[in-house]
Amino acid sequence: MPTLPRDGIEISYTDHGGSGRPVVLVHGWPLSGESWSDTVPALLDAGYRVITYDRRGFGASGSTGANGYDYDLLTADLAALLDALDLDDVTLVGFSMGGGEVARYVGNHGESRLHSVAFLSAVPPWLLLSDENPEGGLDMATARGMQEAMRSDREGFLDEFLTTFFSVDGELVVSEERRQQALRLAAQADLDAAVACIVLWTSRFSDDVARITVPTLVMHGDSDAIVPFEVSGKRVHDVVAGSDLVLIEGAPHGITVSHAEIVNAALLEFLAR
Repeated sequence: MPTLPRDGIEISYTDHGGSGRPVVLVHGWPLSGESWSDTVPALLDAGYRVITYDRRGFGASGSTGANGYDYDLLTADLAALLDALDLDDVTLVGFSMGGGEVARYVGNHGESRLHSVAFLSAVPPWLLLSDENPEGGLDMATARGMQEAMRSDREGFLDEFLTTFFSVDGELVVSEERRQQALRLAAQADLDAAVACIVLWTSRFSDDVARITVPTLVMHGDSDAIVPFEVSGKRVHDVVAGSDLVLIEGAPHGITVSHAEIVNAALLEFLAR
């Protein structure tokens, strides 16, 4: 895969081809661009140009270690990729943590290169549960505890996390093979980067989301046990005027795998407008 030099590290990306409007897919934690394997073929078949990349510290991209991770930095990597490939009329699709880069891209870099945006099981607008944000879903003490658990028992933590990721009411809704595939992708992540990014899920994107004016798709599972719809997708849909909402019944967090056909059909319908 080609790489993009950024701040002394290499950001790995894949331009899958296609001659139509570009669609850039931003992956979730703790995975990599390969996690879009069920989505890329459907977009290519429909004629879109598809680009995936690995967030710094994940997949094949370089890591800056434990320090310096924030969404401004991560989003600057995304902006550099769009600039390097000179992409215009782009649809940004962010899954889970990747939704943060999509929102912050609009906040920091505007919409001049964008055609539309999509949030899939995404963390915006503000996941942090606090006195200031009582509608949030993750308090800081729990996030810090997750960091400690990840550092002390990486294998055990990821095994439990990726089970919940693909489960509804405690029951796994994907094959064990697909869960193991996700575990293999997670194993590629730099430990320091993976730990640092956990707290970033609580970042505030309220102002970024409020700036969105391009067509917007919000897609979420109604049984998401990682990023509950009520504290994330619903609130983005309520804030972004005219946004489309696809709420998938009986779907977990990992909808791009568990409900790939529904996700792809909804995404293609949105892209065709």
